[in-house]
Amino acid sequence: MTSTVDELVSSVVESPEAQAAVATSVFWVHHGTRLAGGDVTYRNQYVLARVGTAIGGCAFAEGEVDPSVCAKASGASVAELLLSAPAALRIAVLDAYLAHVRPHRTPDAEPVVLPAGTPEERARARDAAVAGLLDVAPGSKVALIGVVNPLVAAIRERGAECLPCDLVLEKTQWGDPVSRDMREVLGAADAVVATGMTIGNGTFDEILRTCREREVPLVVYAQTGSAVARHFLGAGVTALSAEPFPFSQFSADSSVLYRYRGKSWTTTSQTA
Repeated sequence: MTSTVDELVSSVVESPEAQAAVATSVFWVHHGTRLAGGDVTYRNQYVLARVGTAIGGCAFAEGEVDPSVCAKASGASVAELLLSAPAALRIAVLDAYLAHVRPHRTPDAEPVVLPAGTPEERARARDAAVAGLLDVAPGSKVALIGVVNPLVAAIRERGAECLPCDLVLEKTQWGDPVSRDMREVLGAADAVVATGMTIGNGTFDEILRTCREREVPLVVYAQTGSAVARHFLGAGVTALSAEPFPFSQFSADSSVLYRYRGKSWTTTSQTA
């Protein structure tokens, strides 16, 4: 079992299957979202790649990927792109390849249908599905890396203390300060919940390593790199909510995300 994303990339590149597989289509999405009643506009950008039966995606920050890469990369081999493409596109291609080789619709995944509805209704259903993977003891501290306000609420509803961390948000919906330093929250946490965007921005390996070393559970909720995160299930990742493309925010129709669970776990409070 590989222990880092780079090691996983290297192992895939060396396979004859990846050298023969092609990224048929590479495309780019830029959208803004502000949910009803919210005061934050989310500006999200994704690069996406189609490999066989799957589409993989990776969110990226402004300026990290130029849209012109889509024409250049479409039709290239998976192995070629994993070796030479911009970092976000490498993750999107890796995600697509892994989901093509092993689709999310397998018996070890629990499909969760997100109902048709408004953006707010579908976001609440998605976050409830993620929160359903949490099993935290009262008084425990849970690092939330990539702040989603309903998950802050879900952690608190379980009697735990949320330690929010985000590179963009400065405060939660309730005015709680949000840390920019993930090491600060990782060192204090009894459990960690992290977004798949950590795979795209290169921080996932450190989160994974820290959780292994400290022997604390790690739950990942992923649109970015959902099949990549799945590779580490049982090897640092304890549970996963995998939402393959098309993501819930892009449609009003019902859609499916997939939940995975590793070994059963419950946190214990450090102050108990």
